[in-house]
Amino acid sequence: MVRVKRRSLRCPWLGLLGALLLLLRAGAGIAAPVDPWAPFESPWFDKVSSAEGFPPAIVTALAQDREGLLWVGTMVGLARYDGYRTQLFDIRGEPVKGLPDAYVRCLLALPDGGMLIGTNAGGLVRFDPATNTFHVYPGGPDGISDRKIFALADDHAGGVWVATEQGLDHLDLRSNAIRHVDTGSDTAPRNFSVMQDRAGNLWLGNNQGLFVRRAGNDRFERPALPADAAVATVLENQIWAIDEDSAGRLWIGSGQAGAVYRDPHGHWQPVPEFSGYRKGAQRATVRDFQEAAPGTMWIATDGSGVLAYRPGDASLQRIGHDPAVPSSLPGDAVRALLHDHAGNLWAATDLGLARAYLGDRGAFSILPSPLESNMLSDTSVRGVYVDSRGLVWIGLSAGRIDVIDLHAGLMRHLRLGGTQTLRDVQSFAEAADGSIWVGTQGLAKVDPNTFEISSSVLPALESVPVLCLRMDGNRLLIGTYDGLFRYDITAGVLDHVRHDPDDPTSLASNTVRQILKVGGEWWYSTSRGISIAPDSGASRGFRTLAHREGDPTSLPGDSVSAATPDPQGHVWVSTSGGLAESIGKDPWRFSSIGVAEGLLSDKVTSALGDGLGHIWASTSSGIARIDAGSHAVRNLSSRDGLHIRSYHYADAAARAPDGSLLFGGLGGLTVIRPAIQIDDNDDAPLAITQAVLGTRALPFGRLPHDGDTITLDQRNRNLRVDFSLLDYRSPGETSYSYRMTGLDDDWVDIPAGAKPGANYTNLAHGDYVLYLRASTQGMHPRTVESRLLVTVAPRWYETWYSKLAAVALLIGLVVLLVHLRTLYLRRQALQLQRQINEHTRDLRAANRRLDELASTDGLTGIYNRRRFLELAQLECERSREQSICIALFDLDRFKQINDIHGHLAGDAVIRGAVAVIQRHCRQGDLLGRYGGEEFVLCLPDTSVDQASEIAERICAAMAGTAVSYQDRPIQVTVSIGVTALRQGESIEQWLSRADKALYEAKRNGRNRYAVAS
Repeated sequence: MVRVKRRSLRCPWLGLLGALLLLLRAGAGIAAPVDPWAPFESPWFDKVSSAEGFPPAIVTALAQDREGLLWVGTMVGLARYDGYRTQLFDIRGEPVKGLPDAYVRCLLALPDGGMLIGTNAGGLVRFDPATNTFHVYPGGPDGISDRKIFALADDHAGGVWVATEQGLDHLDLRSNAIRHVDTGSDTAPRNFSVMQDRAGNLWLGNNQGLFVRRAGNDRFERPALPADAAVATVLENQIWAIDEDSAGRLWIGSGQAGAVYRDPHGHWQPVPEFSGYRKGAQRATVRDFQEAAPGTMWIATDGSGVLAYRPGDASLQRIGHDPAVPSSLPGDAVRALLHDHAGNLWAATDLGLARAYLGDRGAFSILPSPLESNMLSDTSVRGVYVDSRGLVWIGLSAGRIDVIDLHAGLMRHLRLGGTQTLRDVQSFAEAADGSIWVGTQGLAKVDPNTFEISSSVLPALESVPVLCLRMDGNRLLIGTYDGLFRYDITAGVLDHVRHDPDDPTSLASNTVRQILKVGGEWWYSTSRGISIAPDSGASRGFRTLAHREGDPTSLPGDSVSAATPDPQGHVWVSTSGGLAESIGKDPWRFSSIGVAEGLLSDKVTSALGDGLGHIWASTSSGIARIDAGSHAVRNLSSRDGLHIRSYHYADAAARAPDGSLLFGGLGGLTVIRPAIQIDDNDDAPLAITQAVLGTRALPFGRLPHDGDTITLDQRNRNLRVDFSLLDYRSPGETSYSYRMTGLDDDWVDIPAGAKPGANYTNLAHGDYVLYLRASTQGMHPRTVESRLLVTVAPRWYETWYSKLAAVALLIGLVVLLVHLRTLYLRRQALQLQRQINEHTRDLRAANRRLDELASTDGLTGIYNRRRFLELAQLECERSREQSICIALFDLDRFKQINDIHGHLAGDAVIRGAVAVIQRHCRQGDLLGRYGGEEFVLCLPDTSVDQASEIAERICAAMAGTAVSYQDRPIQVTVSIGVTALRQGESIEQWLSRADKALYEAKRNGRNRYAVAS
């Protein structure tokens, strides 16, 4: 439902006349039931700021694309807006070619997600979402008729009508072919607007007026002019805007003469106060029409703001800029309007872009403005009261009182006089005669019929700030910072009740904020609890309800602002520690609701029941609805229409006659309509509005949707996605988070005030799922999730076949390393073996040498005695079945040789003798030096005869051989003892017998052998 504000109605009879007309319309069955608050409700506009990247420029055109993003034409370029970010396209166009002209006059969203753009001097341009590029259509015979484009309109058959400075063209979107349309001789070249209605008629807004080409016809003609001169004036004026509403009405807006509409029956009707010239003066140019709600048309004007009109109403309702109200329309020059998919209405003004939500809301605000009669006269509402006639009394600062008459749709502004002129008005009470007592600095009284004010009616209280008032018959109960005063209106008697620190049954505190009768008792809400008295005349004997530390059934806080009984007999108490509900009496016990249960603040200033099972509580941080049964808490948000955030004044609340709840806050009055049915079936998507893969931004037409997959190639491992809930409502109260499986253990919350987006760098290859989430606040919160599949392509070395090859290569390398290691070890082993062999050979040679040294005679080179005996023993053992002999030699007269020739000559003789003996030895014979000049020869496998023969030859050879020493021959002979080994004989015995035979040879003359017997 559209809520708009009327122009100031300064005369009461005008309001009564308007109410009478509304009643007549209702009686005629042509209007829905009248909302009594409609005259006081104004659209709340949120302006798109430069913090969102929006340029400070005149906004000229609006369109919403297929995905739900807003495209905004300005005089400095084209903007794409997702609720948090603005992307601007202008003539620079980096890195692709930009617009041919930055001044955008009109926009038309295309079915493929693209945008058709009409510029002021650059012609017609088409934005391709598949490539994010602009295509400029040519001019001339095969192009557009002029580069100044005024309007674009869908032909509902795959084409677009193009109104230009020099004619009308038609564009075929499939082939991009353009043809010129003949508009006839009656039209001027300049066309400001064009529209094809649902019946197929083509309406043309021309410099010469309105023309139409009927369906099935090819000729343009003027529609028949009505008898109404004002309507005819509009139709013959420059036609800048044409629109068809949901009921089939045709709306026509002119350049200077206002607007008219044609009803579904084909009859032209004027728009009251805006058809024809006004006393000869021109009107503001109509730039656009937009059906804000069924039956309500918004008319955008270039200088008069927006005019809201319901066909059949007697007057317009103007929505304009109010410099005293930041939430008003930013500027009065409105060039375009757009009703988006989520129910928002956007206004393109000379001072920026603004959005208002016109759907049903549970709350709205009445704000202060000196320019409008149906707005408050001051900022902060300190007291609210509804009298028996249904008038709403609002206490403000500086002695101001506003009175809302819902029946008349008027607000009356009163001002206290005298010493009370600048004092705060905090409370009201109605006497039996209908007069209204006013609590301010002292008391004032207002006549209910004439609204005449009597200031300072009780001099005794002239310097006392009055916090609350309550009537009990003729007794006026007055709460102040200095205790309780009671004034008998009839008798004129005033008495005073104060807190006595020595009397626990006295008033709990001198600060009395509310006085209320609960059942048969009187409750006084104070800064130190609640004092309860059996009647209003009691001065002592109060029972006090207060906070008790450690007792959860006591009040949650001592400072009490108000108490409210509900139909079930429970009392709801607003305290500084939360909201308390009575759960028993005698004694009174309470349960508490605070921040832990969902309230935004524990400082509760007032509470009201709505008769529907809910308690509504105002706090220092907002307003909440509490389910009286379950205590479930819902906090209102700006989505619900709550724009006043703080409520600090005690008991500044009341219930209006229609059931609405009124809360006075810092900045205005909040009106809550608890019975209104809110359509919360919001299906706005959570959309990805920008995606950057590595350093490459995806074209808008390729942005992924819920459940889609995007692939990052091996060179681009970074991913950034910007996303937004495209309902554009309360973006600051919508919380966002994201989570990528495999990377994030939990949801990553985006800080409040930050633009929603997710950024990942250097992703490892694999498959991921990126979850995006948006959560709204308010009475109907919802959580929207979107899912994006992310595939990161592996680099060449991360592919399975590369890994397989790497494994194979690794195995090959291992095998090669093992092989090389084996070769190395083998080489090392060979080298070591060579070294060992060499060392072994050397060792063997050394051992042989040592053995030789140990077993041979150093002088002669034959076996020494020890070695000979060892070897001879072995031969004896081997030759047990064979004959073996031994010959023992001794050089004859060797001592004489030594004495005559010297010992060296003796050594030479010994060597010579050994040489002679060796010449007669056989293979296998053993020769050794037995001692001095004695030698021994073992003859294996030799009989005694054979041994004797050998001995004989040696003797002969020795005798025939002279040893030369120093060129002197030395003759030597030898004596030999020969013997054979006997069975069982030891080698010692064997040698002993040989020795005996040697001595026998010596005795027989030497140079001979002898055989032992």
